[in-house]
Amino acid sequence: MFHSLVRRRAFPPPTQLRLVSFSTGASASSSGATASPDPHFLAEYLVDTCGFSADDASKVSKSFRRFRSTEKPDAVLGFFRSQGLDGANLRKIISWKPRLLGWDVETNLAPKFNFLRDMGFSVSDAVKVVMRHPGILSLNVQNTLLPRLKVWESLFGSREILLKNLRRRSRFICNNDNLVRPNLNFLRDECGIPEEQVFLVIKRDPSFMVQNLDAIRALVNRADEIGIPRESRMFLWIVFALRRVSREKFEARVKIMNSFGWSNSDYVAVVKKHPTLIWVSTEALQRKMEFLIKDVGMAPLDIAKHSTFLDLSLEKRLIPRFHVMEILKSEGLWTSQMKVSTLFSLPGPKFLQKYVLPYKDKLPKLLEVL
Repeated sequence: MFHSLVRRRAFPPPTQLRLVSFSTGASASSSGATASPDPHFLAEYLVDTCGFSADDASKVSKSFRRFRSTEKPDAVLGFFRSQGLDGANLRKIISWKPRLLGWDVETNLAPKFNFLRDMGFSVSDAVKVVMRHPGILSLNVQNTLLPRLKVWESLFGSREILLKNLRRRSRFICNNDNLVRPNLNFLRDECGIPEEQVFLVIKRDPSFMVQNLDAIRALVNRADEIGIPRESRMFLWIVFALRRVSREKFEARVKIMNSFGWSNSDYVAVVKKHPTLIWVSTEALQRKMEFLIKDVGMAPLDIAKHSTFLDLSLEKRLIPRFHVMEILKSEGLWTSQMKVSTLFSLPGPKFLQKYVLPYKDKLPKLLEVL
């Protein structure tokens, strides 16, 4: 059973959705009776009305051959533009499903935009949602879209978090939501992972829960093989991180760290603390380890104790801050109380306050190296 959560307000009933008024413009009415057997007619229409290139228009037109009149396409384009969807976004949505041009606006399109507006989205945010989840346009509001949103609201824990994810995340709402319940049951009942931990991962990336169950089982097995105990609070985060890295790439990362003197268990111990280290590429690991060892002078196992350094940008953070340290040392201003670990780990404003601003008048070049 899904975690039961109280909703702050109900989703708008589809029966109460208002119709959006729009205008297709004079060109729509004048061209509405146009009919042509010319197979290139649609391609030319897309070039003229939407700004498609000739090649792209030709590709799109092949997916929509039943084009006897511009009446419906004119209406569809006019409606999309009335909702703030134009230019590149309009071309993208048509390329995604050319058959949209033959849909009825009031029956197929307006109810979806009305529903998003009644949920509380602004005009611009509704466009963002449609662009991130174009499949919404194919869903029946009452029978499919509304039930799915209720499920996801429960998983996220609030309407606000749901709306935020709809704006920022792609496509999860249109994937097969029948996968969510089996995946949750597997992680909770077979793996012993508390629902609260699962919900944290869902909030980070909801698409994780719409994978095929076999795919999640495979990721769990990989975490088991690495040696991560299921009772660890980081177990699911490591499963989550492994999704983006193949078995071969993971093993390549281990070999890179072996070359710097880390044992397999050293790498696993670090991954337990910082699962996102799995995402750092072999090339980036190589460069960062070489820099920290050769330039900064850290021992390999000391880096393991400060493994967050390997998650930081080499060009934007590690190297510039190291140059700050070099300048301070050259001027005799690097005191024994100052530590490299603090130098690299401090947030930007605190770093400036501690290492740069006190010396900015005497050493203006500190700001130049950042």
